[in-house]
Amino acid sequence: MEDIPTVDALVLPGFVNAHSHTFQRTMRGRAPGGDFWAWREGMLAEAERQTPDGVHALYTDVYREMLRAGYTAVGEFHYLGREEAVAAAEAARDAGIAFAIVLAAYARGGLPRFRDESVVTYLEGVETMAQIDNVVVAPHSVRACPRDWLEEIGRYAEREHLPLHVHACEQPREIAECIAEHNRRPIELLADTGCLGPLTTVIHATHASDDELDLVSDAGARICLCPTTEANLGDGFLPIDRICERAIGVCIGSDSNVRIDPLEELREIEWVARRLKLARNVVSIDSLLAFGTDEGAGALGLETWPDVEVDVAHRSLAGVPDDGVYEALVLGCGADVLEPRTQ
Repeated sequence: MEDIPTVDALVLPGFVNAHSHTFQRTMRGRAPGGDFWAWREGMLAEAERQTPDGVHALYTDVYREMLRAGYTAVGEFHYLGREEAVAAAEAARDAGIAFAIVLAAYARGGLPRFRDESVVTYLEGVETMAQIDNVVVAPHSVRACPRDWLEEIGRYAEREHLPLHVHACEQPREIAECIAEHNRRPIELLADTGCLGPLTTVIHATHASDDELDLVSDAGARICLCPTTEANLGDGFLPIDRICERAIGVCIGSDSNVRIDPLEELREIEWVARRLKLARNVVSIDSLLAFGTDEGAGALGLETWPDVEVDVAHRSLAGVPDDGVYEALVLGCGADVLEPRTQ
C-alpha cells in the first residue's frame, strides 16, 4: 500500500462481496436447527417464498446496505429462478452497486424451482443473462450437479473465458457423499471434470485436504472465504494458513448475510489464523485488503468498480498515527468508517 496522506478521508478500492445469497438476509434471528443441514431446511423454505417483486424490493434494500458498509460490488450466487435473476440485476442497478450474476446450475436436489431440465437449458440461461449483466457460471456443488453437467459447464466456461464459481468442501457430509458416488473428493472431482482452472473460485473449501489445496494452487484458482457465515453455520475453521502457504488467491463473501461488514470478514480470517498458529500477524494487512478488493473483482471478472472512502477522523481511528491507519482499519474498525465514494 502507498503511504497514507494526512487527510480526513482516505480513498481505497471498494470492497467486493464475491459471494452473496441476498434473500438469506431475512433469516436473521429466526434461523432454525442445530447444524448446517437443519439450517438448510429453513433456508429452502425461505427460498420457496421468493417472488420477482419480492426479490427486487429486498435486494435493492440489502444492496444499499452493502454500499453503506463499503462493498461497492457484489456477486449474487443465484438459484431462485430466471425472473428472479433479472429482478436481482435490476435491484443492483437501482441500488447503484457493481454487479455480477453468479448463475447456479442445479440438476438435482434443492427445490424444483432451482433445477434446469438439462445442462443445455442452463447454458441458454447463462447466455440470456449475459445480455443483461456480467455473468459467472456456477455449478452449485457436486451435490447438485452430476459429472456430465460438470464436464459440460467446465468446457463452456473455458471456451467462453467466463469465471466459474462452485461450493466445495463446506461440510464433511458433502465430502462423504461425493466419495461414495465418485470415489473422489469434491475438489478432486472438479479437477477431473475441467471445472478447476485459473478462472475458478471455490467457495468455502473449509474441509479441503492438503491434496485438494494443492490442486487449487496448481490450477491457479481462488478460494472465497465467508467467515461470518462459516462461523454462524458451524462449518468449521477456514484453513487460511494452508491456503497462504500455497499462495492461493483469496476473496471474501457475505454469503448468508448474517453480517454485512467486509472488515469483519477480513478480521475473522486473521483471528482464525492466529488462534490456529498461536502467533500474530499471520496474514499481512496488505494481503487482507487485497482479499477484500482486487481478488474479489478478479473472481467476478470485474475490471472496474467504485472506490470507497475511509473516514480517518472517525472515533474508531482517533489517535492512530498515519502509518498505522491500515492496520487499525482492518483489525479494529467496523463498516461505519466506510462510505462509497461519490463518482
